[in-house]
Amino acid sequence: MVKRDFSTLRRALVEALVEEGVIRSKIVKEAMLKVPREEFVPSHLRDYAYEDTPLPIGYGQTISAPHMVALMCEEAQLAPGMRVLEVGTGSGYHAAVIAEIVGPKGAVYTIERLAELAAFARKNLARTGYLDKITLIIGDGSMGYPPAAPYDRIIVTAAAPQVPPPLINQLATEGIIVIPIGDRFNQTLYVVRKKSDGSIEYRTVTPCLFVPLIGKHGWKD
Repeated sequence: MVKRDFSTLRRALVEALVEEGVIRSKIVKEAMLKVPREEFVPSHLRDYAYEDTPLPIGYGQTISAPHMVALMCEEAQLAPGMRVLEVGTGSGYHAAVIAEIVGPKGAVYTIERLAELAAFARKNLARTGYLDKITLIIGDGSMGYPPAAPYDRIIVTAAAPQVPPPLINQLATEGIIVIPIGDRFNQTLYVVRKKSDGSIEYRTVTPCLFVPLIGKHGWKD
């Protein structure tokens, strides 16, 4: 079997996303170049790690396509030192990219409702050296994670019928939530900002398709 040169494949994909205008900032580009996506997919799918497509990771869940990970990071306007909550850990890949961007002075909290997936993510993050930079919680992501609030940014990697109120409550003033909203088959990626006067501003980005956010303030299983 021919050993794949994943670093070359990774760079080619990232350069393509830059060319397409998906990656717009140096900090997102560098994070996407550094995190090895092949370490966050099931072993039999490693050869497909740098196809720009979602991949199944078990339990009816997927790892997002690289362009969507990059787009969500760009739309969140992530920066070093930020406190970030991710809802939907999956395999841990997106959390690792966020951790690269916010750096050692930032903080990343990620919630996964499925214990089996959380265990998979924990192994992936440990193997790639990110586990000590990320706090992984098993629970209902639609409830957020109050102990570490408020968050500068919240990134939701599953589609909700509306923005869960607890996430709004846990967002810092001038903070941003990036979240897919819609039904189970037709969704739109939104950027939601909490303004200094407490009002909430919504902006649409693009049509998208995510697995449903299951929880008290999401969809019923």
